[in-house]
Amino acid sequence: MTEFDDVVPALSEALQDRKYLTLTPVQKAVLSSKLGDSDALVSAQTGSGKTVAFGLAIAPTILGLDEQFTQPELPLALIVTPTRELAMQVKAELQWLYKIAKAQIASCVGGMDMRNERRALERGTHIVVGTPGRLRDHIERGSLDVKKLKAVVLDEADEMLDLGFRDDLEFILKTSPKDRRTLLFSATVPKTIINLAKNYQRDAVRISTQNEQEQHHDIEYQAITIAPNDKENAIINILRFTDAKTALVFCGTRATVNHMTSRFANRGFSVVALSGELSQEQRTHALNSIRSGRSKICIATDVAARGIDIQDLQLVIHADLPKNHESLLHRSGRTGRAGKKGTSALMVPYQSRRFVDRLLQRANIDAQWIRPPSVEDILKRDRERVLEDPALHDEISEDERIFAKEILSRHSPEQIATALLRQHMSNQTAPEELLDEGPPSKPQKQDRNFKNSVWFSLSVGSNDDAEPRWLLPMLCRTTHLTKSDIGAIRVQPAKTFIELSADCVDRFNEALGSSKKLEKTIKVVRLDKRPEISDASRVRRSRDEKTKPSPTKRNPRSDYKNDKIKADLGKAKITPVLKHEKPKKDIKRVEPKGSLKGDRSKVNLNTNDTTKTSKIGLDDKKLDEDFDKFIKQLDEIDTRPPSKGFKKKNKKIKSSKRTEDHKKSPPPTSVGLKKRRATKRKPMPSQPTRKSRRQ
Repeated sequence: MTEFDDVVPALSEALQDRKYLTLTPVQKAVLSSKLGDSDALVSAQTGSGKTVAFGLAIAPTILGLDEQFTQPELPLALIVTPTRELAMQVKAELQWLYKIAKAQIASCVGGMDMRNERRALERGTHIVVGTPGRLRDHIERGSLDVKKLKAVVLDEADEMLDLGFRDDLEFILKTSPKDRRTLLFSATVPKTIINLAKNYQRDAVRISTQNEQEQHHDIEYQAITIAPNDKENAIINILRFTDAKTALVFCGTRATVNHMTSRFANRGFSVVALSGELSQEQRTHALNSIRSGRSKICIATDVAARGIDIQDLQLVIHADLPKNHESLLHRSGRTGRAGKKGTSALMVPYQSRRFVDRLLQRANIDAQWIRPPSVEDILKRDRERVLEDPALHDEISEDERIFAKEILSRHSPEQIATALLRQHMSNQTAPEELLDEGPPSKPQKQDRNFKNSVWFSLSVGSNDDAEPRWLLPMLCRTTHLTKSDIGAIRVQPAKTFIELSADCVDRFNEALGSSKKLEKTIKVVRLDKRPEISDASRVRRSRDEKTKPSPTKRNPRSDYKNDKIKADLGKAKITPVLKHEKPKKDIKRVEPKGSLKGDRSKVNLNTNDTTKTSKIGLDDKKLDEDFDKFIKQLDEIDTRPPSKGFKKKNKKIKSSKRTEDHKKSPPPTSVGLKKRRATKRKPMPSQPTRKSRRQ
């Protein structure tokens, strides 16, 4: 009994012609007798042969007992993929797998001519491969009839949900027959996939061919710490050091893809771009260029490169960090496929260290934290490649031996070796000198000890709106320091003093350069000793200290009794409030009545003689009573000029005169007030006045 006994004979013969010796674990699992014709939710590692797996799984359902397909009419199987490239890739895999079975396979993807797809569907097809949006368009327009579908496969289902294809997928599943067979294939199984399986699958069998707590054994993960603004230079050095046959660089946006593509092309790399803004023809040309070997580097976004299979892809570089651990696994899964080894390198800026730690922990990945390769490392690696070149160990033919002797007769061996070395290095891009190569390993918590610290002064201060909250990020960004390297920051009016640990002083001076300036305008000066920082600008009023009242402010009338009468009241020079005001006509001068008028002869407040001290014994009680009477008389008289609403005030005063009996009556209710206001309300100019019913 061989591994191909459970495979449909036509497909088994196609596998043998393709020189398949064994089946992968996921391919064996879908052929198990336990599965039968039931629905399945399959999760397997990337590059484990899922395309061939669901091709083998749906064969008994759509072929039945026949060895070959008959004349095609309506589609029997529908394969849904998230991207155009993956759809074309699946179509190519199924064509050789079902070649002997004589299956007609059509594709329906966005970016292609819809009329050609409609003609292919009208001619008849057994299997349709497409993207969700284009398949829904064909179903709604009637060009794709799904009445006789026997199997539906959702490849990379989690990615289709992440891209927002939920509505399209639900439409396709609802319109297809209920007795169909539904297979879900995905590298990860989040909750959204489980919910989709519960709603649209019948008694689905869960198949997992991997231990979800273990990482991919064929992929080596590396986390490379870099300076924030040194990303592109570090990637260039990684490409030069590894000299990978094919590399894939992931970026977060299309703009980053275009920028990095132009930068690498200018440096002499054979590079192509792959993003959503390209047409289908351009995308196909880019993939063919990578697969044929004309280009060695592909720079792509997550969506454009999802699910693509590139032969001999040895290196995956995450230029922009993935947003979650599922994206990290899908990106890295482009390498290490079909038993081949690969490397996944994450570019980790200093400030993203904790985020990457959590990302790797959630993905159950143990990464190796290393430095980016330096210029010396790259040159050393180049020499090793020259010495390990297979051409130096191959047999020499007779013609080559004769010509080699002729060269040796004209040139010395040193000149010949130097020419060979120059020719080899001429095709290589010069490595970049990095500003900071990053820490060699995972940094541990450091004790911030600044006993041997060094102080510097900056030519900005509080007069220039200098604050530690923008000085600290500016220092980290421009001089490549970390927060642990910077101690105290003391902002003075004209300058600012900063404290740095002794370990980072050389790096700080190297980043400053000969100009000794930050941001082209801030001068930096090293100090020999700790500066004498004045605390004048940092003096704060204590909480217990009470503010003294301003002499120009008067106490309110309600608190005048709390004022203490000072003994030298007669010395004070008091100016009456109305002294500088012009006398107004028809306004009589009002004199306070009572004993206050007699007391004015005793106490002369308007006297200008400040040399004599009047010792008068004042009775506090009597003074308070007289002052109360004076205040009441002032309140009764309105000496201010009449305002605009003077007539209204007089009307209010007249209406306020009521009898004592009316005052004692209880206040009117809110309902009575509303009725009274309604009777007084005047009609609007646009509204006609209503005549009373009595008239």
